[in-house]
Amino acid sequence: KDASIIIKGENAYGYLKVENGIHRLVRISPFDSNAKRHTSFTSVMVSPEIDDDIDIVIEDKDIRIDTYRASGAGGQHVNKTESAIRITHEPTGIVVQCQNDRSQHKNKATAMKMLKSRLYEFELEQKKAEEAGIEKSEIGWGHQIRSYVMQPYQQVKDTRSGEAYSNVSGILDGDIDKMLEGVLIAQSRS
Repeated sequence: KDASIIIKGENAYGYLKVENGIHRLVRISPFDSNAKRHTSFTSVMVSPEIDDDIDIVIEDKDIRIDTYRASGAGGQHVNKTESAIRITHEPTGIVVQCQNDRSQHKNKATAMKMLKSRLYEFELEQKKAEEAGIEKSEIGWGHQIRSYVMQPYQQVKDTRSGEAYSNVSGILDGDIDKMLEGVLIAQSRS
């Protein structure tokens, strides 16, 4: 499953870009009658919302647009029209999708905006890697940036800052400022 959200605020991207990566959760699953520990992984990708001033050209020959029926709640309308949009940028392999609206045109406009944002971030990362003289490593399932352990003890450990936190519930409820600042400080030192 995928989810896309927009977070607005002063320096939102500057703070939240450190959340890019793999997050690991260890817990007792509420769906397991044997009450065994389960490990789950999720990949987080943070992209800036680009200004309309920044010109990113996407040629029609470089994209493939697929339409499909939206999933989820929506009443009788949801299965009648193919309003959901998936856009694949062939040269980079970047895929975005949107099914927020009943209108295919609005979903396409939102997906194109998401694609432009992802392409802008992709270009920034390539330039940064060139300047540093290193290749961008792919986010892999064996390279989690943070572990949230809820059993047998409670701890959130960030591998980049090396810091551990015991307030797991608070962090999962959104109290992440201290943790984000710790990662940003650790990254600025290196």
